[in-house]
Amino acid sequence: MTELLSWFQKGMTVKEYIDSMDKNKTKMLSIYEKFVVDEESINKLAALKSRELRVIVLTEDWCGDAMLNNPILFRIAEAAGIEIRCLLRDQNLELMDQYLTNGTSRAIPIFIFIDQEGSEVAVWGPRAPEMQALVERERTNLPDKEAPDFQEKQLAMYKRLVASYQTDETIWQTVADSIISKLI
Repeated sequence: MTELLSWFQKGMTVKEYIDSMDKNKTKMLSIYEKFVVDEESINKLAALKSRELRVIVLTEDWCGDAMLNNPILFRIAEAAGIEIRCLLRDQNLELMDQYLTNGTSRAIPIFIFIDQEGSEVAVWGPRAPEMQALVERERTNLPDKEAPDFQEKQLAMYKRLVASYQTDETIWQTVADSIISKLI
C-alpha cells in the first residue's frame, strides 16, 4: 500500500468534513447548491469512471479558496465517480509539506488525485491560473505593506473576492475547467 493510499484512508468523507465546518460552511454549501457541471464536462468526465480515481483534499474551513474550489471539486467528483477524502492541512503538515506552492507556501486547497493503488495521477491547487492572476491583479492595487491602511485595504480586497466567489458563475466554470483539464 502506498503512502498516499494510507493518507486517503485516514481522511474524512465530504459529509464528515462539512459537518465539522463552522466558518465557511454556509458560503461553501451555497456554491455547492448552485454550481452545476455542464453537459460537455459531464461527457468528458464519463471516461474517468472506469479509472475509479480517488482524491485527497488538503483543506481548512477558514480558507476562502477552499470555500470556492471544494464545492466545485465535489460536483466534478460526483460526475466522474471519484471518491473524496478530506484532510485538514494544519493537522497533516507532513503531507502538506510535500505539496507546497512555489516550494514554500502551504496554500490550500490542494487536490491530490490517485488511482486505486494509491499512485499519484494529478495534483491541482490552490487556485486556477486565471484566479491566481485575478488575485495578483487585486494585490497590485493595495498600498505598501507598511502603509497604515494596508490591512484595512487588504481585508476589503478579500471581502470583494469572497463575494464574487459566491455569486460569479464564470468564476465557478473557470475553476471547474481548470480542475477537469488536470484529469482529462
